[in-house]
Amino acid sequence: MRPTEIQITNPDWVDSMVDYSSRYTDDEARVRLTIQLARENVLRRTGGPFGAAVFDDTGRLVGVGTNGVVRLRNSSAHAEIVALAMAQAAVGSFTLQNDGQPCHELFSSCEPCAMCLGATLWSGVTRVVFSAMREDATQSGFDEGPVFADSYRYLENRGITIERGRLRSEGAAVLKLYVEQGGPIYNP
Repeated sequence: MRPTEIQITNPDWVDSMVDYSSRYTDDEARVRLTIQLARENVLRRTGGPFGAAVFDDTGRLVGVGTNGVVRLRNSSAHAEIVALAMAQAAVGSFTLQNDGQPCHELFSSCEPCAMCLGATLWSGVTRVVFSAMREDATQSGFDEGPVFADSYRYLENRGITIERGRLRSEGAAVLKLYVEQGGPIYNP
């Protein structure tokens, strides 16, 4: 049977964890939310050890994502991809960079993989901030694909600011927890 439709969703528990009416006024609060989403995803066994969120430049939460690769049986259901899709749905546009709208920023519990960096470029975000580093993901068994220094230079040349390793030890701890709990490594 050929599927006629796909659905990308977050687990049901996500709505009880996020407060769309709050302002996340600093980067640490924003990164902590992504780490919290990742940790909860591991503890509830609803996906991989990754969480992401899109905020506008006033600190308003626009969209969140948790890794749903295994749960949704979809290799593209990375937390960053889901967060970007949810944010674009919330603003009603395929881009998060529209005239007259605030700038948008992507926060993630871990350094984005090659696919997520590509999606970042086309999403319209102006900034990316992440916690755990590529080395932490690789040490946990994940393959982040062909991401090079030039990959980041390209994004920066296109006007996207990158900030690495914010609360790194906290993000890396979620990856370690996932391994300790025997979570599947789906892209070795």
